[in-house]
Amino acid sequence: MTNTQVTADPALSFEHISQVYGGSGGVERFVALEDVSFEVPEGQFIAIVGASGCGKTTLLNMAAGLAEPTNGTVLVSNKPPRSPNYDLGYMFARDSLLPWRTARKNVALPLEARKVSAAERKKRADEMLALVGLAGKEKQFPAQLSQGMRQRVAIARTLVSDPEMLLMDEPFAALDARTRLRMQAEFLKIWEKDVDAEGRTRRTVFLVTHDLQEATVMADRVIVMLPSPGRIATDLLVDLPRPRAHLVDEIIFTERFREIQHELFEQLEGAVASSADAP
Repeated sequence: MTNTQVTADPALSFEHISQVYGGSGGVERFVALEDVSFEVPEGQFIAIVGASGCGKTTLLNMAAGLAEPTNGTVLVSNKPPRSPNYDLGYMFARDSLLPWRTARKNVALPLEARKVSAAERKKRADEMLALVGLAGKEKQFPAQLSQGMRQRVAIARTLVSDPEMLLMDEPFAALDARTRLRMQAEFLKIWEKDVDAEGRTRRTVFLVTHDLQEATVMADRVIVMLPSPGRIATDLLVDLPRPRAHLVDEIIFTERFREIQHELFEQLEGAVASSADAP
C-alpha cells in the first residue's frame, strides 16, 4: 500500500508566525521564529526537524495553547488554541510519570481531570496498558519499570483520553537506539491501527525531533527548520509505504529511505550554506 496525502480541513494552521524575545529593558533581542507558515491536514503525521533553537518546541507549545506568537495566527481545528484542551494529547521527551503513582494511576490521570468515574478510569487505563504490551504491570510503580516500559506508560497516558491530536516533543530521545526503534514501531502500530475502525479519521500527530531518521521512518511529511531565526528550509512528503509498524527496522536500510534522507540532508545543508553567505 502506498502512502497518500491526506485531504481534509486543516487540523492545525500556522500563518506568518514570528516569535521575538527580549528587545527592551536591556534584554538582548532574540528572534526565535520568523514568518513561519504551514498547515497540517486532519489525520496527517507531520514531523518537524531541526537543531536546538529553531523554534520546534515553541510551535508545539503554541498549538497546545501554552504560548502565543509575537506576530501571526495559530489555529487548531479553525479556532484559536486554548489551554487546557482535552482534545490534545501532549507527550514529552521524558516519560514525566509521577513516581508515587502506579502505572494504572499514571495512565488514568487525564481521565481524572475529566471527572471520569473511578471504575471507568480503571477499565480504560488497563485497556491502554494492555494495548502497549504492559498487561500485568498495572500496579507497578515507575521505579519498578525499565525506561522503555515507562515510555510505554507515557504513550498509554497520552492516548487514554482519545485525543484528536497528539503533540509529541522528542518522545523517544531519552531511549537507547534499539529501544527507540522498538518504541517507534509500537507507537506506529497503535496509530496505523486507528485508520478508521468506526468511521473516525486517524489522529493527527505533530512530532518534534532533531533526528532525521526518526522523522522519515514515522511521518507522512517532514519539515526541516533552520535556527536563528527559526524558519522553514524544506517541506517534504514522505512516500514510503504504510503500514510501517512491522517494517521499521527494515525501512531504514531501503534505497528509497536513503534517497529521502539524502534529499532532506542536502536541502538542509544548502539552506545553511545560503544563510551563511547572506550579507
